[in-house]
Amino acid sequence: MTDKILFSGSTHTVAGAEGYARSADGNFAIELPEPHPAAENLFAAAWSACFLGALGLVAGQRKIVLPETPSIDATIDLLHRGGGFELRARLDVAVPGIDRELAQELIEAAHKVCPYSKAIAGNIEVELNLA
Repeated sequence: MTDKILFSGSTHTVAGAEGYARSADGNFAIELPEPHPAAENLFAAAWSACFLGALGLVAGQRKIVLPETPSIDATIDLLHRGGGFELRARLDVAVPGIDRELAQELIEAAHKVCPYSKAIAGNIEVELNLA
C-alpha cells in the first residue's frame, strides 16, 4: 500500500537577529529574532490546531454535532532537567455545549488520533484537561 500525502507544510527558517520563518505557500510568516521562545509557541499553536481537527474528526465519526466551537489553551514548557533540555505540555481543551463525560471521551479519543499527539507519545509529559 502506498502512503497518500494529504498535506505537506514547508517553511524556510533563518536564525539570527533578523531571523524568521515563512511558509512556502505564503500563508504563514513570523519573525524569530534571537533569543526567542518562538519554537514552544509555534509547537503549541500547531499541536492545538491539529488536535482540534482530530476532535472534530472523532466527533463526526460518532455522529456528534458540536453545538459550539471547541478551543484549546496549550502550554509548552521548555525544561532544563538532568543536564539536558526537555519539553512538557498541557492542553486545556474546552468543548462547550456537551456533557462533560462525553467531552472527556472525545478529548481522549482525539489524543489517540492526532498526529502531533502520536509523535510525542512516550517522549514528553502531557497533561490533558477538560476546561
